[in-house]
Amino acid sequence: MKTITSEKVSRLARYQEKLPDNAVRCHLCPHNCTIHEGKQGICQTRVNHQGELYTIAYGNPCSVSVDPIEKKPLFHFLPGRDIFSIATAGCNFRCLNCQNWHISQSSPSMLNNYDLQPEELVESALNQNINNIAFTYTEPTVFYEYTFDTAKIAHEKGMKTVLISNGYINQKPLIDLCPYLDAANIDLKCFDDAVYRQITGGRLQPVLDTLKTLKEKGVWLEITNLLVPGYSDSPTMIQKMCDWLVENDFADTPLHFSRFFPTYKLEQLAPTAENRLIEAKKIAEKSGMKFVYIGNIPGLRGENTFCPHCNQMLIERIGYIVKKNLIQNNLCPLCGNHIPGVWEETLSPEKA
Repeated sequence: MKTITSEKVSRLARYQEKLPDNAVRCHLCPHNCTIHEGKQGICQTRVNHQGELYTIAYGNPCSVSVDPIEKKPLFHFLPGRDIFSIATAGCNFRCLNCQNWHISQSSPSMLNNYDLQPEELVESALNQNINNIAFTYTEPTVFYEYTFDTAKIAHEKGMKTVLISNGYINQKPLIDLCPYLDAANIDLKCFDDAVYRQITGGRLQPVLDTLKTLKEKGVWLEITNLLVPGYSDSPTMIQKMCDWLVENDFADTPLHFSRFFPTYKLEQLAPTAENRLIEAKKIAEKSGMKFVYIGNIPGLRGENTFCPHCNQMLIERIGYIVKKNLIQNNLCPLCGNHIPGVWEETLSPEKA
């Protein structure tokens, strides 16, 4: 791959509305930014040039790597496989606890990036015998056109595509993308709109709408909830979230509680207490969530998959390594219970 410098790489953006005085309204995400001539949206990737909206996040990823699929995290989607992972600079959130703030809170024009067009990206993955692509690390919504074109080409080649996202996207762009998506992990930051606004700059309801749409469209879905002390770790909030998930038919959707570590603008906080994560798991399971995991605590063994019917350990994980996988034909070998997920490349996502 060639490296390109910080000059702008632009392409006409989708989902724009022309306004008077050469202004443009972007309809990609729920911010619906009104962008004036020469200015950019909140995401720092969409700019107004002479009354037209352009994306400067196309074919210029700032991060390209190969990861275990468990790192996303996806535990019920092709466990043990590698996935080709890309991101451009930019994000439509301003999370106080962002782990990748040095790229997510930058514009593509501020960084040195790779030159990797969609066709080249797909070929690069295939040349490494990798059949899966993840749009990840920052926020794929803000490099939507690049994601869309890459995912479409990947599907034409028989590859799988994965979206790792904050879920802050309008319904029309999401529905247009769904035919080219196989799986997604959505980061449900918390379950309180005021806290959502405080720690991300976004709102809760659009993320809940995204969860429903992905499920309705048959995209395999997993959910991550980072427990940030004092913000998103209260038992009451966790209970509310789990009740909503169960009531809205997400009981079979894997839920990953993740441990917070001090970073970015929340460096003053302590890491999430281990007992708080264990308590969250108990709340979720008691509420009816069938596949609940704990991440970012080595040694706790919170990443293993158990049959919710007979409690047989089905997948044993150590970190991102799958040590054992007993699932056969989507079934528990001990009791025959159906385990929802995508366990073989030839299978389509199973709906709960």
